[in-house]
Amino acid sequence: MAMTNRPNNATPTRERCVTSYPTRRRYRPGVVYPPAVPGVADMYDIHCHSHEGQQDALSLAKLASQSHMRGIIFKTIGSKRSDYRPARDVADVTADLQSWADAEDVEPITCYAGYGITMDNKPPAMEKLKQNIADGIVAVWLPVFNHANTLNTVGGLVRWWDPTAAVGDHSEPLPWDLAVERGYYMLDANGKLKHEYAEYIRAIADAGVMLYTGHATHPEIWEIVDLCDRIGFKQTVIDHPYSPFIDLTIPEMQELTARGVTMNFTYDELSPLLGVDPAKMYAAIRAVGPEHCTLSSDAGEPLFPHSVECMRLISGYMAAFGMTPDELHTMCTVNPERLLKVSVAA
Repeated sequence: MAMTNRPNNATPTRERCVTSYPTRRRYRPGVVYPPAVPGVADMYDIHCHSHEGQQDALSLAKLASQSHMRGIIFKTIGSKRSDYRPARDVADVTADLQSWADAEDVEPITCYAGYGITMDNKPPAMEKLKQNIADGIVAVWLPVFNHANTLNTVGGLVRWWDPTAAVGDHSEPLPWDLAVERGYYMLDANGKLKHEYAEYIRAIADAGVMLYTGHATHPEIWEIVDLCDRIGFKQTVIDHPYSPFIDLTIPEMQELTARGVTMNFTYDELSPLLGVDPAKMYAAIRAVGPEHCTLSSDAGEPLFPHSVECMRLISGYMAAFGMTPDELHTMCTVNPERLLKVSVAA
């Protein structure tokens, strides 16, 4: 399943500096006064991590509120519960945030909960999905870290499939057959969506919540989009299209967005850990059209800046290369509100 002859979006350093130096010298949005985070007012981060060992959800929500953001979707969040019910954990954060905001006379952001159908590293089930929809989740991720595509591309923590393995023991990338055996793959032997995954997507569409394709392979993505076309569902999001898990070309992005899919570009792609050239991200957004794109952090790990700062950085990079304030407003406010089905503010 390995994809070959794909474009490399991590431009070599010597070539990249020729592009980046004129841009960085021209970009002067104003002085930054740490720890304040400017330039993120009215933005939403629609892909944020805050599970165990990562950034603290409440602290992040406070900073986002002080920075005048509007909302954050927590894809993952730390929990003291024995069952996987992220909307309940986000509700706890929201209550604490409101108490703090009242005392500080600050307008709080809205905290939203995401749900992953295999995020608890257990087989997906319709009952669990519907339970979490009823709890108030706003977005559902198809398999991500334990998708066969992830295990085939970068491997995984061995404890995910072998509870006797040492903590932190990480495998090499797994051969495709072994990755499918140990992870999740959504197509059957005929290359069609397995019945259960089609039913999950229908339930997500019926609930009117966002659908993220996770780390789906290209054949899976096209099957998912075909189904969404048939049922008239337009809240499908593809995360980090330049990551090695998704690895879309600009013509592929254009074809998908023409069918109603939103491309969610992330700071993770720009980080040193993946190294995508921001000039190439800008070129992709310009080719696809900001009306079809969103920006988010996909941050939380200690090797990343916190998510509010990541929103400043990714939007700043795009502004430096040529995105207008109106285009950034479209990507960071209007499009997230469309996907969330909340009223769009001017």
